[in-house]
Amino acid sequence: MSANRIYLYKRYERFWHWSQALLIITMLVTGFEVHGTYTLFGFGKAVYYHTFCAWTLLVLWAFTIFWQFTTDEWKQYIPTLKKVDAMVRYYAFGIFRNAPNPFHKTAEKKHNPLQRLAYLALLSILSPVIWGSGLFYLFYSSWAALGIDGYLSLEAVALVHTAGAFMMLVFFIAHVYLTTTGHTPTAHIKTMITGWEEEE
Repeated sequence: MSANRIYLYKRYERFWHWSQALLIITMLVTGFEVHGTYTLFGFGKAVYYHTFCAWTLLVLWAFTIFWQFTTDEWKQYIPTLKKVDAMVRYYAFGIFRNAPNPFHKTAEKKHNPLQRLAYLALLSILSPVIWGSGLFYLFYSSWAALGIDGYLSLEAVALVHTAGAFMMLVFFIAHVYLTTTGHTPTAHIKTMITGWEEEE
């Protein structure tokens, strides 16, 4: 059986993807330590690593947004409802019955409709929750100078940030699981390493 081979992910996309993954994993590990879930690095080092990774990720995102708009890759994330029902049926039932995937990737359309909606939710809901609460948390010592100390509670900000972390963890687990749903369990991971997608 022959395989179609297409070049899907450019070098920068792969760099951005794996760098972001490493930073998010590190922030999850250090963040839950700061929250008091376990002890791994020690509180002080966990705070330092967490903050360093957060600023690094913001810089990475700045470069990535610039890259996406200068290459028109931002169009990959425009949400659509076309074939959403087919993708829902595929992930809910079809994938367990060896049904064909109703979506076929191309260089112009890398993300299926459900992925596009998931990324929209990530950018419009989850990111503001995490980054908003994280910045309030980070600049707690400046609340009085900014005149907002009477309107916010550090405990509430911490709880919102932790809730965002759990949502990110759920997204991460789902994302990792879906990488195993290619024609082989490692096909999607291999594509994100090499850039080349092979479909039977």
